Amino acid sequence: MTMRMDRRAFVLGASASLGALALGAPAVLGQAKPRVVVVGGGAGGATAAKYIARDSQGAIEVTLVEPLRAYVTCFHSNLFLGGYRSLASITHGYDKLAAAHGVKLNHQMASAIDREKKQVVLADGNRLDYDRLILAPGIDLKYDSVPGWGQAHEQTMPHAWKPGAQTQLLADRLKAVPDGGVIVMIAPPNPYRCPPGPYERVSMMAHQLKSSGRGKAKIVVLDPKETFSKQGLFQEGWEKHYPGMVEWLDPKIHNGIKSVDPATNTVTTGFETYKNCALVNVIPAQTAGKIALDAGLANQSGFCPINPENMQSTMDAGIHVLGDASIAGDMPKSAFSANSQAKVAAMTVRGELTAARTFPARYTNTCWSLIETDDAVKVGGRYEPKDGKIAAAETFVSKTGESADLRKATQEENLGWYAGITSDIFG
Repeated sequence: MTMRMDRRAFVLGASASLGALALGAPAVLGQAKPRVVVVGGGAGGATAAKYIARDSQGAIEVTLVEPLRAYVTCFHSNLFLGGYRSLASITHGYDKLAAAHGVKLNHQMASAIDREKKQVVLADGNRLDYDRLILAPGIDLKYDSVPGWGQAHEQTMPHAWKPGAQTQLLADRLKAVPDGGVIVMIAPPNPYRCPPGPYERVSMMAHQLKSSGRGKAKIVVLDPKETFSKQGLFQEGWEKHYPGMVEWLDPKIHNGIKSVDPATNTVTTGFETYKNCALVNVIPAQTAGKIALDAGLANQSGFCPINPENMQSTMDAGIHVLGDASIAGDMPKSAFSANSQAKVAAMTVRGELTAARTFPARYTNTCWSLIETDDAVKVGGRYEPKDGKIAAAETFVSKTGESADLRKATQEENLGWYAGITSDIFG
């Protein structure tokens, strides 16, 4: 299967998914206006807030709780690292959600969820009552998952797996790598945010080094996984564009990460010690955002089980969990997935609170990765509820040996999708 996704197609598809709901907002059940609180202003949360507010035509009061006033997208942050995008171009505000759709913005941290009282506790101690809660807290990092590395060391050995300051820090550190320097990336174990992300990052690092005359530098990837997303495509691209610059090692080869020493930028494996590295990028293991864990919405995996029909928490019927924090079956943890899930949850919540029509859940996802200028690849599919989980109904992936024209067209899709989805989320 092939899928072309440009900005116009994305926006039209997004509108069509809930278009039938825009036939007029039914009368609200009861006299009081229902209240929906959305925690987290990323691809899942901001989309849900917009669609509930917009499609209810003011019948539901929607409050978005997000401490940041400007959101830097994790998706396409690798393109910033490679020099293809500016930081400003991947930074977005929330003003349009308020101005165009009536979403109330509360720019502070949500510190807790009181499930019994159906309240969100804010950092200043105030509480927001809700009839339904949309929880999209993203991921938190397991700082104890890499021996010798912790939160105190993320400035020395950056992760850049939460966007913003860390994204800029990693870019600055990359610029300081000398020709002939060694970069070590410690890749994360499954499950984690954006499965192809670490390997696109490797590609963008290699591009930045090579294009700036530092082609003798080397990137060593120490992976806890025996395989990774789009592996054949990335390895084909590394060999073609960056011969001798990238070395990927699986756990059978490196025999595990034994320790890191941030003071000396040293990484010790069961096989070899990498001393005085020019840059160490540690991407640790991950869990659902802390607020979800504290609220008792996660299982032993550290992520939140959901009903595949509507993204409703299996722990609490009044809460929907979206995006990276959820256990979404065959769907990867991606911005496209979160956006798709948010529309299903928004439809469900609107239906429950205003007696509006709802439709069977359908989900989609595509993940694009840039390997070198005009050489992009993709993977994705359609998904639907089946046998108690979100299951893949149809999948596709780029093939090795594709023509330069096709790879260039894939990158054009990638850029068009970014323009479309950010407009859909934040517009």
